[in-house]
Amino acid sequence: MTAPASVRPRRGIDWLMVAAVALMTAAFVRAIYFTPPDRLQGMAQKIFYVHLPSAWVAFLAFGLTAIAGGVWLFIKDPRLDRFAESSAEVGVIFTTGVLVSGPLWGKPIWGAWWVWDARLTLTLFLWFLYLGYLVLRGAVDDRQARARYSAVVGILGALLIPFIHLSVYLFRTQHPTPIVANPTGIQMPAVMITTLFLALGAFTVLYMALVRQRMALAAERDALLDATTAES
Repeated sequence: MTAPASVRPRRGIDWLMVAAVALMTAAFVRAIYFTPPDRLQGMAQKIFYVHLPSAWVAFLAFGLTAIAGGVWLFIKDPRLDRFAESSAEVGVIFTTGVLVSGPLWGKPIWGAWWVWDARLTLTLFLWFLYLGYLVLRGAVDDRQARARYSAVVGILGALLIPFIHLSVYLFRTQHPTPIVANPTGIQMPAVMITTLFLALGAFTVLYMALVRQRMALAAERDALLDATTAES
């Protein structure tokens, strides 16, 4: 049994993924070889060019998951549910990147692999919350109920994102205040800003490529389930 051609995963070259790989390569090469180390933190600071873009994409992914779920509650378009599912899965991957790169950066700076810093702890909680989101999706068989429950959890989870961003102002924390989203302007030399924005763009394109591929697989899965149901 095969799915309709309109929902089969795209064959051949995925040019969006090619662009993502090219941009990621350019960002890493620039960060390692063409961007000077921080005067105080040394080479360890270069992990920043992975850590912050991973956090940006994680928050973007979960924010879009919430928006897609919220709109689904009104119009019940299955494509929105597939997007929410795909975006959440990719978001978990990038949040894992945040939780791995953070300790790698923090160990030489803070002297410990893990500290119960407010921002780090809230990010860990967000990771567990969206793992729960994915477990929920796997536990509910009815497609409409699964989409409805997932939409509610996705919306509630996204409410944590502003608190993570503001945690450095609300709590005593070892994290510095935001470098990019800072009311007084970006607190970095121009060469570092260029590298950072290249990395942000590269990670964003990678997110888009991964979500598109995951949505194609989800569409094929749903088409096969529909065909199986129609035959039974």
